[in-house]
Amino acid sequence: MNADYLVDLTEAEREQLETLNRGGTAPVRRIKRANILLMSERGHTALEIESAGHGSSSTVYRTRQRFVEEGLNAALSEAPRPGGKRLLDEKQEAVLVATACSPPPKGCAHWTLRLLAGRFVELADLESISPATIGRRLHEKDIKPWQKKMWCIPEVNADFVAHMEDVLELYAEPPDPARPVVCIDETLKQLVQDVKVPLPPRPGSTEKFDYHYRRNGTANLFMFVDRHRRWRHVKVTERKTLIDFAECMRDLVDVHYPDATLIRVVLDNLSTHKAAALYEAFPPQEARRIVRRIEFHHTPKHASWLDMAEIEIGVLNKQCLDRRIGDVATLHAEVEAWETRRNEERATIRWLFSAEDARAKLGRAYPQINQS
Repeated sequence: MNADYLVDLTEAEREQLETLNRGGTAPVRRIKRANILLMSERGHTALEIESAGHGSSSTVYRTRQRFVEEGLNAALSEAPRPGGKRLLDEKQEAVLVATACSPPPKGCAHWTLRLLAGRFVELADLESISPATIGRRLHEKDIKPWQKKMWCIPEVNADFVAHMEDVLELYAEPPDPARPVVCIDETLKQLVQDVKVPLPPRPGSTEKFDYHYRRNGTANLFMFVDRHRRWRHVKVTERKTLIDFAECMRDLVDVHYPDATLIRVVLDNLSTHKAAALYEAFPPQEARRIVRRIEFHHTPKHASWLDMAEIEIGVLNKQCLDRRIGDVATLHAEVEAWETRRNEERATIRWLFSAEDARAKLGRAYPQINQS
């Protein structure tokens, strides 16, 4: 083989190969082919090059052949690999996609690769096909029929659009201390206490906790987020009744924003999130005093993602509540510490979605409005 294809490098080619070999950033196969050419010029046999770990004898032969017949770049490049013939043609792949996106057989919660393989053999009139082949075709098309996501699918009608654009334009207003914009949402926390004391982590060993635990009920957390002031507050309550909501509104007026002329409150459509809750909780004169200082802006139904407080609750869950907390007192202390740190950091939510963006992205779903 050596006599057939002799490697004779120019000075420039030799320098290019040595630079490639020293760099260490090129693909491994390219570096190996560079070493094959360098060792071949020095008179090493194919067996010696193979022993040095730069490729088999056949690889050495092919690299030398491509250098002599096609040049240095061709010898360093990866030759196209034809691979095996695809088992499925375009029509069969279309049948597979349609099957994977259809309801699973009765008695099955979802499609599996084995179920799909069995069903596809019937539909495509094949003798057999492996679940691995089915999996590769689905992976190419980014289809995962065994996965599901829960999602609220809203009805985008005129009412949806009106509430959405109201909230988005409110977010777009410049800061006004006399008329702050405050987002409110709430979440439940299951109180769970360890029965056995967890073992703390140490070098080479992670923290360990026992699967056995004790439920101690639930607590409710109201989240307040100021749109412009980089401020949030969490109020922990035992329940989330309309009385609790009304007391939160009084806190806004008397404690958190005593100097504000009007507090614009963004919140979802929960049944307790109404001005009537204040009349249930307080005497009429007191309820009216609070209501005069508050203006409610409700998000559309099934669109609570428009409420910034929901985003902040996600941060709270991830940074503070993603663990076992056994009682309300501990929950109070932990949430207060999280709130203090987050406010001291002046953390904020960068809201980039505007009414113009909504019209561009959801334009097809908008109700048809006659334009004059």
